[in-house]
Amino acid sequence: MAATSYQGKEACSKVTSVSQLLIVAAASLLSQSSLANPSSEVSPVVDTGATPTDTALDADAYTNQVSPKVDVAMVYYQERDRVTVAEGIFKLSQNFGDKDKLVTKLALDTITGASANGAVTQQQVQTFTRPSGTGVYQARPGETPLDDTFKDTRLQLSSTWVHTPTAGTLTTLGGYLSREYDYTSIGLNGGGQWSFNKGNTQANLAGGYFYDIANPVGGRPAPMTEMVFRQDFDSEAAFKAEFDKTRQSGSESKQTLDISLGLTQTVNKYWLMQINYGVSYVSGYMTDPYKVLSRINSDGHAVGYHYEHRPDKRLKQSLYVMGKRALTYGVFDLSYRYSIDDWSIDSHTLESRYRVNLTTRSFVQLHLRAYQQTAAKFYRLYLRDDQALPQYSSADYRLGAIDSYTIGLKYGQRLKDGTLATFRLEYYQQRPQNSGFDLVGQLRRFDQFPNNDAIIAQLGFSF
Repeated sequence: MAATSYQGKEACSKVTSVSQLLIVAAASLLSQSSLANPSSEVSPVVDTGATPTDTALDADAYTNQVSPKVDVAMVYYQERDRVTVAEGIFKLSQNFGDKDKLVTKLALDTITGASANGAVTQQQVQTFTRPSGTGVYQARPGETPLDDTFKDTRLQLSSTWVHTPTAGTLTTLGGYLSREYDYTSIGLNGGGQWSFNKGNTQANLAGGYFYDIANPVGGRPAPMTEMVFRQDFDSEAAFKAEFDKTRQSGSESKQTLDISLGLTQTVNKYWLMQINYGVSYVSGYMTDPYKVLSRINSDGHAVGYHYEHRPDKRLKQSLYVMGKRALTYGVFDLSYRYSIDDWSIDSHTLESRYRVNLTTRSFVQLHLRAYQQTAAKFYRLYLRDDQALPQYSSADYRLGAIDSYTIGLKYGQRLKDGTLATFRLEYYQQRPQNSGFDLVGQLRRFDQFPNNDAIIAQLGFSF
């Protein structure tokens, strides 16, 4: 009975503390939220949570402690025959008196493998000019065209200052920097939380501004221009001159403004509810310079490839509802997110975690997630050679109709020296859907919407 009582109180305490931490997480992580992403499922790593923002560790980072708190984690993400991501994360949390805390996070990841370039699968060998204009890569008959130049190293640094000026009031101010070979992102974020109703209700407001600079390898493709090939020219100079006509010089930028409003209510000592509304406005370069579309004839044969072009503005809104309940031996939460934007992408996300305390020093947590989205209004599986080129078009499957599912387990163990060790293993699957495109000619012979499977493993330590 004593153990049961202790675990029940511990679970209830964790639920109550979460209500005080929601605004902190919202403000410090806006740069990695779905609002800041150019598409709803930009990265399956982000989608499954296998990023520097493990929820349990982040929540613990803001609890009161006298000495510095350190979190380290290693994440491995592996798609079948596609992308591999290895990431290391270091986070330091330090109190300064009773009212201030500084949380700094450093993450380094490497990305290798191959990414779908947007072209349709064909019965003959397909050849593509590399983004740099030097060399080619090929897709075999019946094979999804993959760009094997997908390699990068990314360094991310974020820092958040948490200040509690008075009882029941909390403010945050943070900065964010991410640098990779062809992309740089910097941002500022902040927020506030106000408690009332005897501390049972919290209202929060968070915002963020981000400025991104894209400098693609080989330059930015001119919108909807056709790919050229070295084999079609008598000399390297002639090819280079024609290739340069498909490129725009210089870098391009993108600006993002995110705002989030939320209300958290402690219903009773076991139940906590949260509702959030978020709006994001993005302006600037959102085209993926490495994606193409196939131009096909009436037989479904690809007769050319064109570089994609996306709109330079996007307004996105989301509504998030979450319920969390403390149980005798753990915690259960269930959340739903609905998102819409003026690209005509509507998405639904249903997610749940069920944590069971095995002992006073160990737990296991089940994670389930289901996601569904509609296609962007400018998404196309292909272009037709008997039709004029559209102003905007993309064959990036992440902008198409898609379903995705995640199932995973996380185990945590408090060691004798007080260190919390956790291990998380998840299976993730994306299922692209056909949103009404005719599979003409040879296209119907192949799966033009193949599933994408991935395994995510994470090992973490908090001390």
